Amino acid sequence: MSGLVRLEVEGGIGTIRLDRPPMNALNFEIQDGLHAAAVEATQRRDVSAVVIHGGEKVFAAGADVKEMQPMSYTDMVDRSVALQAAFTAIARIPKPTVAAITGYALGAGCELTLACDFRVAADNAKLGQPEVLLGIIPGAGGTQRLSRLIGPARAKDMIFTGRFVSAQEALAIGLVDEVVAPEEVYAAARRRVERYVGGAAYAIRAAKECIDRGLEVDLDTGLEIERMQFAGVFATRDRDIGIASFVEQGPGKAQFEGH
Repeated sequence: MSGLVRLEVEGGIGTIRLDRPPMNALNFEIQDGLHAAAVEATQRRDVSAVVIHGGEKVFAAGADVKEMQPMSYTDMVDRSVALQAAFTAIARIPKPTVAAITGYALGAGCELTLACDFRVAADNAKLGQPEVLLGIIPGAGGTQRLSRLIGPARAKDMIFTGRFVSAQEALAIGLVDEVVAPEEVYAAARRRVERYVGGAAYAIRAAKECIDRGLEVDLDTGLEIERMQFAGVFATRDRDIGIASFVEQGPGKAQFEGH
């Protein structure tokens, strides 16, 4: 994993930290580090949920434009594969994920938040997809994940203009899920996912798979994905524990094993 990206685990929650001050520009090294961190968080059994955090001042103010400037078309054809793969790896972590957003989350930084399940923002945060101001377009999922999250018209407005969105507007349009004081962002993000620690890990994994994959297909196909995942969790130990606990003690008392 890159020295600019690290995975820290405490209390069942893995924190993927970006550490490239002052703006956490997402250069190729960070992109590859994110991919590696996503794979590790996916594989580690002591990680039940993931927070992505850029630090107290800024989440990530976009890709490294200076690194991209000399690249040719064929250079970017090759690099864009790794770029999207990194963000897809974050999106495919089969555990609840939340972006803890302080300061700027712009361009690829905003796209990184979109790859998470939830977003908690500081009340002074700014989000946006300003790529059009550079004569390019989002390339790490912005045109696809943003429109699925807030709707095509709002996504087009943000992408066509490149404007920055305040935390308050982001909350109003569903771009973020919670707004708190800047010093509370990381703690609030942990609180949002700590409820899943000790939960039925494979049921949560199956539910996330159904929702995310279902958004990509027609209803009938989505229902078939759900049916197969529903049947599949009957093979887990947690299913045995959960149903037995419900029958004997009522809901909400099961002590799951994550198997």
